[in-house]
Amino acid sequence: MFHSMLDNDLYKFTMQNALLKLGYTAVPVEYKFKCRTKGINFAALLSKLNDKFNELYDLRFTKDDLDYLNSIRYLSSDYIGFLKHFRFDADYVKVKYDVVTNQLNLRIEGPWFHTILFEVPILAIISETYADLQHGNIDTARLNLRQGLEGMPEDFKFADFGTRRRHSSEWHEEVIDTLLYHVKKQFVGTSNLFLARKFNITPIGTMAHEWLQAHQQLKYKLVDSQKMALENWVRVYRGDLGIALTDTINTDAFLRDFEDPFLYKLFDGVREDSEPDPINFGHRIINFYRDHKIDSKTKTIVFSNGLDFQKAYKIHWELHNLINCSFGIGTKLANNWDFVPLNIVIKMISCNGQPVAKISNAPGKRMCESSEFESYLKSVYQVD
Repeated sequence: MFHSMLDNDLYKFTMQNALLKLGYTAVPVEYKFKCRTKGINFAALLSKLNDKFNELYDLRFTKDDLDYLNSIRYLSSDYIGFLKHFRFDADYVKVKYDVVTNQLNLRIEGPWFHTILFEVPILAIISETYADLQHGNIDTARLNLRQGLEGMPEDFKFADFGTRRRHSSEWHEEVIDTLLYHVKKQFVGTSNLFLARKFNITPIGTMAHEWLQAHQQLKYKLVDSQKMALENWVRVYRGDLGIALTDTINTDAFLRDFEDPFLYKLFDGVREDSEPDPINFGHRIINFYRDHKIDSKTKTIVFSNGLDFQKAYKIHWELHNLINCSFGIGTKLANNWDFVPLNIVIKMISCNGQPVAKISNAPGKRMCESSEFESYLKSVYQVD
């Protein structure tokens, strides 16, 4: 379970650093939990979950934690200074069981700076608590992991994105240890800062959907919100962390905004997280760069949509000679046991007291509590 404030994903810290830099710390936001897996009895989990959530509120950043964060060049010293006094505040988290829908009604609401770090630990706690009750076989998990690594191409590059839906923190560490032993050349890092520090590997991450969602209700015109989210990222990171997320609305809307040479030249590449056909997406991005006189081999696509190794290998073989490919593998790496793991998310649903939306390329990944705002957003961005 959680013993460190660093047991979280890098992109939560990079966004928190950016919103501090831009003056958005006090902006009120709300997040909502969603379980995409049907038929889960959360009533049986609720007591254990509350006990484990309470453990988060005792955590503090240690001096070693802060020293490590300070070693990451693009995180500002002002930001590290704020984290010295940061605490998880229980007042921002509301949890109850809805007996009518048999769902866990979990919401996080408060100032953006003080709520942004909750998502990953809470999801991991839910995933681990559920997994613990399944009594899975670790030998099967080890076999699944080793079989996934078989036949890995020499030039294949991938990172661990498994924190949010892992089986357990202990298994997560064993996975990283196994990867470093068997495929160290191909394994480029982990999204998890605690494990990156422990194993002396590269922390991986840039932005999440909430970064672009929040801009829908900041001080910008809605039609400019996606472009301003990317421009603000550049204002803060000046070319670092240059992977743009493509599917907060959908790929078509993203590419229309990405037409600006300031963006397509400066960003190193893009991340795909909801495309039904990732290979077709890859060719679209390659053609986009070529149409704009950019050598696609100088750019990168990060694929991260529900991948296992076999799916990733297929994408790699199709595209790796045309563009740099990297892969973020999450659930199928950190929770590939002998039962079906939970498919769970926590997404921002409001900012500044107004609704925000994630539409994405896959209907099952949309998230919005206001049908009126979603319809308006779709009309503004010409989404069917």
